[in-house]
Amino acid sequence: MAGQTNNRFDRWATPGVRGLQPYQPGKPIDELQREYGIDEVIKLASNENPLGPSPVVAETLAASVAELSRYPDGNGFALKQALAAHHRLNSAQITLGNGSSDVLEFVVRAFVQPGDEVLFAEYAFAMYPLVTLAAGGTPVAAPARDWGHDPEAMLAAITPRTKVVFVANPNNPTGTWLSDDELQAFLEAVPEHIVVAVDEAYFDYASDPALGAPDYPDASRWLSRYPNLMVTRTFSKVYGLAGLRVGYALSHPDLADLLNRVRPPFNVNSQALAAAEAALADQAHVSRSVILNVEEMARVTDGVTEMGLEFIPSVGNFVSVEVGDSAAAVYDALLREGVIVRPLANYGMPRHLRVTLGLPAENERFLGALRRALKA
Repeated sequence: MAGQTNNRFDRWATPGVRGLQPYQPGKPIDELQREYGIDEVIKLASNENPLGPSPVVAETLAASVAELSRYPDGNGFALKQALAAHHRLNSAQITLGNGSSDVLEFVVRAFVQPGDEVLFAEYAFAMYPLVTLAAGGTPVAAPARDWGHDPEAMLAAITPRTKVVFVANPNNPTGTWLSDDELQAFLEAVPEHIVVAVDEAYFDYASDPALGAPDYPDASRWLSRYPNLMVTRTFSKVYGLAGLRVGYALSHPDLADLLNRVRPPFNVNSQALAAAEAALADQAHVSRSVILNVEEMARVTDGVTEMGLEFIPSVGNFVSVEVGDSAAAVYDALLREGVIVRPLANYGMPRHLRVTLGLPAENERFLGALRRALKA
Protein backbone atom coordinates (compact mmCIF):
# COMPACT_ATOMS: atom_id res chain seq x y z
CA MET A 1 0.00 0.00 0.00
CA ALA A 2 2.44 2.66 -1.12
CA GLY A 3 1.22 6.15 -0.33
CA GLN A 4 1.55 9.24 -2.47
CA THR A 5 5.10 10.59 -2.77
CA ASN A 6 4.31 14.14 -3.95
CA ASN A 7 2.35 15.24 -0.89
CA ARG A 8 4.06 18.23 0.74
CA PHE A 9 2.98 17.04 4.21
CA ASP A 10 4.24 13.43 3.87
CA ARG A 11 7.42 14.04 5.83
CA TRP A 12 5.46 15.27 8.86
CA ALA A 13 2.80 12.54 8.83
CA THR A 14 3.14 9.36 10.87
CA PRO A 15 4.83 6.42 9.11
CA GLY A 16 1.59 4.43 9.14
CA VAL A 17 -0.38 7.17 7.41
CA ARG A 18 2.39 7.74 4.87
CA GLY A 19 2.01 4.13 3.81
CA LEU A 20 -1.74 4.31 3.27
CA GLN A 21 -3.96 4.67 0.25
CA PRO A 22 -7.58 5.68 0.89
CA TYR A 23 -10.25 2.98 0.89
CA GLN A 24 -11.87 2.87 -2.55
CA PRO A 25 -15.67 2.51 -2.33
CA GLY A 26 -17.84 1.33 -5.20
CA LYS A 27 -18.30 3.87 -8.00
CA PRO A 28 -21.31 6.12 -7.23
CA ILE A 29 -24.24 6.18 -9.64
CA ASP A 30 -24.05 9.93 -10.30
CA GLU A 31 -20.34 9.66 -11.12
CA LEU A 32 -21.03 7.08 -13.83
CA GLN A 33 -23.89 9.20 -15.17
CA ARG A 34 -21.57 12.18 -15.50
CA GLU A 35 -18.70 10.14 -16.93
CA TYR A 36 -20.60 8.27 -19.64
CA GLY A 37 -23.82 10.25 -20.00
CA ILE A 38 -25.94 7.24 -19.01
CA ASP A 39 -29.35 7.88 -17.49
CA GLU A 40 -30.37 4.40 -16.30
CA VAL A 41 -27.68 3.07 -13.99
CA ILE A 42 -27.83 0.16 -11.56
CA LYS A 43 -25.30 -0.18 -8.77
CA LEU A 44 -24.38 -3.72 -7.79
CA ALA A 45 -21.04 -2.84 -6.23
CA SER A 46 -21.44 -2.11 -2.52
CA ASN A 47 -23.48 -4.99 -1.06
CA GLU A 48 -26.49 -2.82 -0.26
CA ASN A 49 -30.01 -4.15 0.33
CA PRO A 50 -31.95 -3.67 -2.94
CA LEU A 51 -35.23 -3.44 -1.00
CA GLY A 52 -33.94 -0.50 0.98
CA PRO A 53 -34.88 0.01 4.65
CA SER A 54 -38.09 -0.95 6.37
CA PRO A 55 -41.01 1.41 5.58
CA VAL A 56 -41.21 2.29 9.27
CA VAL A 57 -37.76 3.87 9.04
CA ALA A 58 -39.02 6.69 6.82
CA GLU A 59 -41.76 7.50 9.31
CA THR A 60 -39.26 7.48 12.15
CA LEU A 61 -36.85 9.78 10.32
CA ALA A 62 -39.61 12.25 9.51
CA ALA A 63 -40.59 12.40 13.17
CA SER A 64 -36.98 12.95 14.28
CA VAL A 65 -36.37 16.04 12.11
CA ALA A 66 -37.67 18.39 14.81
CA GLU A 67 -34.79 17.35 17.08
CA LEU A 68 -31.95 17.98 14.61
CA SER A 69 -30.83 21.07 16.51
CA ARG A 70 -30.06 18.85 19.52
CA TYR A 71 -27.03 16.66 19.99
CA PRO A 72 -27.78 12.94 19.86
CA ASP A 73 -27.75 10.78 22.97
CA GLY A 74 -24.03 10.21 23.30
CA ASN A 75 -24.56 6.84 24.96
CA GLY A 76 -27.25 5.66 22.54
CA PHE A 77 -29.34 4.44 25.47
CA ALA A 78 -32.53 3.49 23.59
CA LEU A 79 -30.73 1.67 20.78
CA LYS A 80 -28.48 -0.15 23.24
CA GLN A 81 -31.51 -1.30 25.20
CA ALA A 82 -33.15 -2.59 22.02
CA LEU A 83 -29.96 -4.37 20.96
CA ALA A 84 -29.49 -5.86 24.42
CA ALA A 85 -33.01 -7.31 24.28
CA HIS A 86 -32.48 -8.56 20.72
CA HIS A 87 -29.24 -10.36 21.60
CA ARG A 88 -30.21 -11.24 25.19
CA LEU A 89 -27.15 -9.47 26.51
CA ASN A 90 -26.42 -6.59 28.88
CA SER A 91 -26.24 -3.10 27.42
CA ALA A 92 -22.78 -2.78 29.01
CA GLN A 93 -21.61 -5.32 26.41
CA ILE A 94 -22.45 -3.03 23.47
CA THR A 95 -20.32 -0.43 21.72
CA LEU A 96 -21.99 1.71 19.05
CA GLY A 97 -20.19 2.86 15.95
CA ASN A 98 -20.60 5.03 12.87
CA GLY A 99 -20.86 1.82 10.88
CA SER A 100 -19.19 -1.39 12.03
CA SER A 101 -15.94 -0.14 10.48
CA ASP A 102 -15.90 2.38 13.33
CA VAL A 103 -15.78 -0.27 16.05
CA LEU A 104 -13.24 -2.29 14.07
CA GLU A 105 -11.01 0.76 14.26
CA PHE A 106 -11.69 1.19 17.98
CA VAL A 107 -10.25 -2.22 18.84
CA VAL A 108 -7.04 -1.44 16.98
CA ARG A 109 -6.74 1.99 18.60
CA ALA A 110 -7.30 0.44 22.03
CA PHE A 111 -4.72 -2.34 21.76
CA VAL A 112 -2.22 -1.75 18.96
CA GLN A 113 0.99 0.27 19.27
CA PRO A 114 3.80 0.67 16.73
CA GLY A 115 5.49 -2.68 16.31
CA ASP A 116 2.38 -4.69 17.24
CA GLU A 117 0.78 -7.00 14.69
CA VAL A 118 -2.81 -7.37 13.52
CA LEU A 119 -3.66 -10.67 11.84
CA PHE A 120 -6.30 -11.38 9.21
CA ALA A 121 -6.77 -13.65 6.22
CA GLU A 122 -5.64 -13.12 2.66
CA TYR A 123 -8.49 -11.65 0.55
CA ALA A 124 -10.16 -10.22 3.68
CA PHE A 125 -11.91 -6.86 4.05
CA ALA A 126 -9.66 -3.98 2.98
CA MET A 127 -10.37 -1.98 6.15
CA TYR A 128 -8.33 -4.34 8.34
CA PRO A 129 -4.90 -3.35 7.01
CA LEU A 130 -5.98 0.30 6.70
CA VAL A 131 -6.90 0.73 10.37
CA THR A 132 -3.80 -1.23 11.38
CA LEU A 133 -1.39 0.94 9.43
CA ALA A 134 -3.08 4.13 10.60
CA ALA A 135 -2.39 3.06 14.20
CA GLY A 136 1.24 2.30 13.43
CA GLY A 137 0.73 -1.45 13.62
CA THR A 138 1.92 -4.14 11.25
CA PRO A 139 -0.74 -5.92 9.15
CA VAL A 140 -0.18 -9.66 8.71
CA ALA A 141 -2.18 -11.59 6.10
CA ALA A 142 -2.30 -15.36 6.60
CA PRO A 143 -2.55 -17.46 3.43
CA ALA A 144 -6.11 -18.29 2.39
CA ARG A 145 -7.61 -21.71 1.76
CA ASP A 146 -10.06 -21.97 -1.14
CA TRP A 147 -10.43 -18.16 -1.11
CA GLY A 148 -11.43 -18.20 2.56
CA HIS A 149 -9.92 -18.31 6.03
CA ASP A 150 -7.47 -21.10 6.87
CA PRO A 151 -7.61 -21.39 10.69
CA GLU A 152 -4.42 -23.45 10.86
CA ALA A 153 -2.49 -20.91 8.78
CA MET A 154 -3.83 -18.09 10.93
CA LEU A 155 -2.82 -19.81 14.16
CA ALA A 156 0.64 -20.43 12.73
CA ALA A 157 0.94 -16.71 11.95
CA ILE A 158 0.37 -15.64 15.56
CA THR A 159 3.54 -14.24 17.17
CA PRO A 160 4.35 -12.59 20.51
CA ARG A 161 3.60 -9.27 18.78
CA THR A 162 0.04 -10.22 17.73
CA LYS A 163 -2.55 -8.08 19.53
CA VAL A 164 -5.71 -8.35 17.41
CA VAL A 165 -7.08 -10.97 14.99
CA PHE A 166 -9.83 -10.13 12.51
CA VAL A 167 -12.08 -12.92 11.26
CA ALA A 168 -14.69 -11.92 8.69
CA ASN A 169 -17.45 -14.52 8.80
CA PRO A 170 -18.67 -14.58 6.11
CA ASN A 171 -15.77 -12.93 4.39
CA ASN A 172 -16.00 -9.96 2.07
CA PRO A 173 -15.31 -10.04 -0.90
CA THR A 174 -15.27 -13.83 -1.24
CA GLY A 175 -18.45 -14.80 0.65
CA THR A 176 -16.69 -17.78 2.25
CA TRP A 177 -17.31 -18.78 5.86
CA LEU A 178 -15.98 -20.78 8.78
CA SER A 179 -18.28 -23.42 10.26
CA ASP A 180 -19.36 -23.57 13.87
CA ASP A 181 -16.75 -26.21 14.72
CA GLU A 182 -13.96 -24.43 12.83
CA LEU A 183 -14.52 -21.06 14.42
CA GLN A 184 -14.99 -22.45 17.91
CA ALA A 185 -11.79 -24.51 17.64
CA PHE A 186 -9.93 -21.40 16.46
CA LEU A 187 -11.17 -19.34 19.42
CA GLU A 188 -10.09 -22.09 21.80
CA ALA A 189 -6.56 -22.02 20.37
CA VAL A 190 -5.98 -18.24 20.35
CA PRO A 191 -4.18 -16.99 23.49
CA GLU A 192 -6.55 -15.15 25.81
CA HIS A 193 -4.59 -11.87 25.69
CA ILE A 194 -5.24 -11.51 21.94
CA VAL A 195 -8.55 -9.90 20.96
CA VAL A 196 -10.42 -11.81 18.25
CA ALA A 197 -12.83 -9.56 16.35
CA VAL A 198 -15.36 -11.64 14.42
CA ASP A 199 -16.88 -9.42 11.76
CA GLU A 200 -20.45 -10.59 11.11
CA ALA A 201 -21.63 -7.81 8.80
CA TYR A 202 -23.53 -10.35 6.66
CA PHE A 203 -24.82 -12.46 9.56
CA ASP A 204 -28.52 -12.32 8.67
CA TYR A 205 -27.89 -13.58 5.14
CA ALA A 206 -25.43 -16.29 6.13
CA SER A 207 -27.53 -17.61 9.02
CA ASP A 208 -30.32 -18.66 6.63
CA PRO A 209 -29.66 -22.37 5.86
CA ALA A 210 -31.35 -21.94 2.47
CA LEU A 211 -28.25 -20.10 1.30
CA GLY A 212 -26.12 -23.18 1.84
CA ALA A 213 -24.54 -22.68 5.26
CA PRO A 214 -26.45 -24.80 7.79
CA ASP A 215 -23.29 -24.96 9.93
CA TYR A 216 -22.79 -21.17 10.05
CA PRO A 217 -22.23 -20.01 13.65
CA ASP A 218 -23.55 -17.12 15.69
CA ALA A 219 -20.35 -16.09 17.45
CA SER A 220 -22.25 -13.89 19.91
CA ARG A 221 -23.35 -17.10 21.68
CA TRP A 222 -19.78 -17.56 22.91
CA LEU A 223 -19.16 -14.18 24.52
CA SER A 224 -19.39 -15.58 28.06
CA ARG A 225 -16.91 -18.32 27.20
CA TYR A 226 -14.27 -16.15 25.49
CA PRO A 227 -13.71 -12.75 27.18
CA ASN A 228 -11.28 -11.84 24.37
CA LEU A 229 -14.01 -12.23 21.73
CA MET A 230 -15.64 -9.24 20.05
CA VAL A 231 -18.46 -9.66 17.52
CA THR A 232 -19.41 -6.84 15.16
CA ARG A 233 -22.69 -6.33 13.31
CA THR A 234 -24.03 -3.55 11.09
CA PHE A 235 -27.28 -1.93 10.01
CA SER A 236 -25.76 -1.17 6.59
CA LYS A 237 -26.54 -4.52 4.97
CA VAL A 238 -29.77 -6.42 5.56
CA TYR A 239 -31.36 -3.49 7.44
CA GLY A 240 -30.76 -1.16 4.48
CA LEU A 241 -29.29 1.77 6.43
CA ALA A 242 -25.93 2.09 4.66
CA GLY A 243 -26.42 5.84 4.16
CA LEU A 244 -26.89 6.44 7.90
CA ARG A 245 -23.87 4.41 9.09
CA VAL A 246 -24.76 2.46 12.22
CA GLY A 247 -22.84 -0.53 13.52
CA TYR A 248 -22.02 -2.06 16.87
CA ALA A 249 -19.80 -4.47 18.75
CA LEU A 250 -20.83 -7.13 21.26
CA SER A 251 -18.21 -8.15 23.81
CA HIS A 252 -17.34 -8.74 27.45
CA PRO A 253 -18.19 -5.58 29.47
CA ASP A 254 -14.53 -4.98 30.28
CA LEU A 255 -13.62 -5.04 26.60
CA ALA A 256 -16.60 -2.80 25.77
CA ASP A 257 -15.39 -0.36 28.42
CA LEU A 258 -12.04 0.02 26.64
CA LEU A 259 -13.70 0.40 23.25
CA ASN A 260 -15.98 3.11 24.59
CA ARG A 261 -12.98 5.00 25.96
CA VAL A 262 -11.69 5.57 22.43
CA ARG A 263 -15.14 6.09 20.89
CA PRO A 264 -15.57 9.75 19.86
CA PRO A 265 -18.42 11.68 21.49
CA PHE A 266 -21.70 11.59 19.53
CA ASN A 267 -20.20 9.25 16.91
CA VAL A 268 -23.69 8.02 15.92
CA ASN A 269 -26.09 10.78 14.89
CA SER A 270 -29.62 11.12 16.19
CA GLN A 271 -31.37 10.07 12.98
CA ALA A 272 -29.15 7.01 12.69
CA LEU A 273 -29.95 6.00 16.27
CA ALA A 274 -33.69 6.38 15.70
CA ALA A 275 -33.64 4.61 12.33
CA ALA A 276 -31.63 1.68 13.65
CA GLU A 277 -34.02 1.15 16.54
CA ALA A 278 -37.00 1.19 14.16
CA ALA A 279 -35.29 -1.14 11.69
CA LEU A 280 -34.37 -3.63 14.41
CA ALA A 281 -38.03 -3.86 15.43
CA ASP A 282 -39.16 -4.82 11.91
CA GLN A 283 -37.80 -8.36 11.62
CA ALA A 284 -40.41 -9.13 8.97
CA HIS A 285 -38.52 -6.79 6.62
CA VAL A 286 -35.31 -8.64 7.44
CA SER A 287 -37.00 -11.92 6.50
CA ARG A 288 -38.24 -10.50 3.19
CA SER A 289 -34.74 -9.27 2.41
CA VAL A 290 -33.18 -12.65 3.14
CA ILE A 291 -35.76 -14.55 1.07
CA LEU A 292 -35.12 -12.25 -1.90
CA ASN A 293 -31.39 -12.76 -1.45
CA VAL A 294 -31.71 -16.55 -1.60
CA GLU A 295 -33.81 -16.36 -4.76
CA GLU A 296 -31.49 -13.91 -6.50
CA MET A 297 -28.34 -15.82 -5.53
CA ALA A 298 -29.75 -18.77 -7.47
CA ARG A 299 -30.62 -16.54 -10.43
CA VAL A 300 -27.15 -14.99 -10.67
CA THR A 301 -25.11 -18.13 -10.01
CA ASP A 302 -27.21 -20.17 -12.46
CA GLY A 303 -26.77 -17.41 -15.03
CA VAL A 304 -22.98 -17.16 -14.77
CA THR A 305 -22.69 -20.96 -14.76
CA GLU A 306 -24.60 -21.08 -18.07
CA MET A 307 -21.94 -18.73 -19.46
CA GLY A 308 -19.24 -21.21 -18.47
CA LEU A 309 -17.93 -19.01 -15.65
CA GLU A 310 -16.90 -20.12 -12.19
CA PHE A 311 -17.86 -18.31 -8.98
CA ILE A 312 -16.87 -18.54 -5.33
CA PRO A 313 -19.75 -20.05 -3.31
CA SER A 314 -21.05 -17.24 -1.11
CA VAL A 315 -23.38 -16.89 1.86
CA GLY A 316 -23.46 -13.10 1.71
CA ASN A 317 -25.59 -10.83 -0.48
CA PHE A 318 -22.94 -10.85 -3.20
CA VAL A 319 -20.95 -13.29 -5.28
CA SER A 320 -17.47 -13.06 -6.82
CA VAL A 321 -17.30 -14.31 -10.39
CA GLU A 322 -14.12 -15.27 -12.21
CA VAL A 323 -14.24 -13.66 -15.65
CA GLY A 324 -10.61 -14.22 -16.63
CA ASP A 325 -7.60 -12.12 -17.49
CA SER A 326 -9.81 -9.52 -19.17
CA ALA A 327 -11.67 -8.70 -15.92
CA ALA A 328 -10.71 -5.01 -16.15
CA ALA A 329 -12.06 -4.81 -19.70
CA VAL A 330 -15.25 -6.65 -18.71
CA TYR A 331 -15.73 -4.25 -15.80
CA ASP A 332 -15.36 -1.28 -18.14
CA ALA A 333 -17.79 -2.80 -20.65
CA LEU A 334 -20.36 -3.23 -17.88
CA LEU A 335 -19.91 0.40 -16.85
CA ARG A 336 -20.64 1.51 -20.39
CA GLU A 337 -23.94 -0.37 -20.18
CA GLY A 338 -24.79 1.37 -16.91
CA VAL A 339 -24.01 -1.59 -14.64
CA ILE A 340 -21.65 -0.97 -11.72
CA VAL A 341 -19.99 -4.00 -10.12
CA ARG A 342 -16.79 -4.22 -8.06
CA PRO A 343 -13.38 -5.09 -9.52
CA LEU A 344 -11.21 -7.04 -7.09
CA ALA A 345 -7.68 -6.43 -8.35
CA ASN A 346 -6.89 -4.43 -5.21
CA TYR A 347 -7.77 -7.53 -3.18
CA GLY A 348 -5.24 -9.61 -5.10
CA MET A 349 -8.04 -11.13 -7.23
CA PRO A 350 -7.49 -9.54 -10.67
CA ARG A 351 -9.57 -12.18 -12.51
CA HIS A 352 -12.70 -11.66 -10.41
CA LEU A 353 -15.60 -9.21 -10.27
CA ARG A 354 -17.89 -9.02 -7.25
CA VAL A 355 -21.57 -8.44 -7.93
CA THR A 356 -24.12 -7.48 -5.30
CA LEU A 357 -27.45 -9.27 -5.61
CA GLY A 358 -30.05 -6.74 -6.67
CA LEU A 359 -33.71 -6.89 -7.61
CA PRO A 360 -34.72 -9.50 -10.21
CA ALA A 361 -34.78 -7.00 -13.08
CA GLU A 362 -31.40 -5.60 -12.04
CA ASN A 363 -29.83 -9.03 -11.93
CA GLU A 364 -31.26 -9.92 -15.35
CA ARG A 365 -29.82 -6.70 -16.72
CA PHE A 366 -26.42 -7.55 -15.21
CA LEU A 367 -26.46 -11.05 -16.72
CA GLY A 368 -27.38 -9.70 -20.15
CA ALA A 369 -24.67 -7.05 -19.98
CA LEU A 370 -22.13 -9.63 -18.83
CA ARG A 371 -22.92 -11.92 -21.77
CA ARG A 372 -22.33 -9.08 -24.20
CA ALA A 373 -19.15 -7.96 -22.42
CA LEU A 374 -17.68 -11.45 -22.60
CA LYS A 375 -18.30 -11.59 -26.35
CA ALA A 376 -16.80 -8.17 -27.04
